[in-house]
Amino acid sequence: MITDRSAGILLHPTSLPGRAIGDFGNAAYRFVDWLVGAGQTLWQVLPLVPVSGGGSPYTGLSAFAGSPLLISPEALVRDGLLSEADLAAVEVTSDTVDYPEAIRYRGELLEQAFVAFLRKPGPALVAELEAFRQRNADWLRDYAIFAALREQHEHASWIEWEQGLKRRQPEALHRWTRANMEAVEREEFAQWLFDRQWRALRAYANERGVRIIGDIPIFVAFDSADVWAHPELFDLDADRSPRTVSGVPPDYFSKTGQLWGNPLYRWNVLAEQGYDWWIRRFRRTLEQVDIARIDHFRGFAAFWEVPAGEETAINGRWRPGPGTAVFEATQAKLGPLPLIAEDLGLITPDVEKLRDELGFPGMRVLQFAFGDSGSRNPHLPANHPRNSVAYTGTHDNDTTVGWYRGAAPAERAGVRKLLGREPRADEIQWEMIDLAFQSPADLAVIPVQDVLGLGSEARMNTPGVGEGNWGWRVAEDALTKAAQARLLEMTRVNRRVPAFASLSRDNL
Repeated sequence: MITDRSAGILLHPTSLPGRAIGDFGNAAYRFVDWLVGAGQTLWQVLPLVPVSGGGSPYTGLSAFAGSPLLISPEALVRDGLLSEADLAAVEVTSDTVDYPEAIRYRGELLEQAFVAFLRKPGPALVAELEAFRQRNADWLRDYAIFAALREQHEHASWIEWEQGLKRRQPEALHRWTRANMEAVEREEFAQWLFDRQWRALRAYANERGVRIIGDIPIFVAFDSADVWAHPELFDLDADRSPRTVSGVPPDYFSKTGQLWGNPLYRWNVLAEQGYDWWIRRFRRTLEQVDIARIDHFRGFAAFWEVPAGEETAINGRWRPGPGTAVFEATQAKLGPLPLIAEDLGLITPDVEKLRDELGFPGMRVLQFAFGDSGSRNPHLPANHPRNSVAYTGTHDNDTTVGWYRGAAPAERAGVRKLLGREPRADEIQWEMIDLAFQSPADLAVIPVQDVLGLGSEARMNTPGVGEGNWGWRVAEDALTKAAQARLLEMTRVNRRVPAFASLSRDNL
């Protein structure tokens, strides 16, 4: 973990400018340069997994694969796999992401790139692809078959496929795979491109002193390669439908709780297997990022179990999680784990004990600091331990400007008390960023929307709301030098700027 005082920005790559959706292309490299110029040494992203039409990276199609939507078409032109004319159908836009349209457009481009690769495969690229296949043999073929099958079934869930394929009967699966090998290899090709481009972008960031914070959702989606390929690890009935699903009880975000609907784990089966699936998952994630945030960490202490078929999460119950066992097994294989525990929501002493036993930093969110707990509120900066990460808000919160506009009188009074004065209405985002940077927490991470002073229209996700999420994007010219300079000064004043050279990429 990073123990020096550091600062960073939360921005998912899909929110960058790009054709139909943000990606690992030129805008991502320019963003890294902007971070460096602003004194930021952390870039936090959401899960980089493939998504369905709703766009949520927390219900991804695989816990191991990467999202083909993030593959840069411009980089494929430089590799000779696409032409400039192939890109002309969609302009670079700064509107919200239309995920079905992005999936269609990017899918067509990847099909063209794959055809070009087959037509004239370069020996070096062929060898690189084969090495990627060998390194990722434990998950790649299962995912590629799943993705190709899902495409053939017009994105219908695997539970709706014919019995032989749904149940992975060896003869039926072998017959289908043999007849559709090109489609399977196209999916493997896309995963290689994702891996290749992300490794290059991460290396560029690391060389300039910027480390990547990734994200590991505790649960996986039912309609995923993981559940289809490993049904024995999940609480499913004889027909392979979920018996119980995930969620949280009523909380800050919802009076009826949040019904996430992910299938729950059979932790006893995972334990019998030495937590091998989780070890492989941690290994894969930590190959891609420098630090990983564990979303819903409290689920390892206890998780909210809801019977399948319920319309809300109210009628659930707490069930014990695996505790330290899964982390001990993983550390025995991989060594110390650079993890952040997302310890928000209803946190009980057993969750805090688990977090502290493992030594993981927790999260402190300023928007939660002004409730009813008075001076004991753990989110007040004075109560932040060094081993924590301070945020103004997260991807699940409103922006700071939007939050303050709708804040209750008691919350506004709490802000005034903490500042010792009335905040300027048009400066509330900078007031809160400064408070986060002043925090004793070693790390401070700010959603880019707050740096840009944006309102609720720029919110990334509203928990419990099924539509209109995950689509926000940065305008092409939004990341100005003025915002960069102000962030740099605030970072310096609060001693969060380490010594490193400011480098930039040429000829983008």
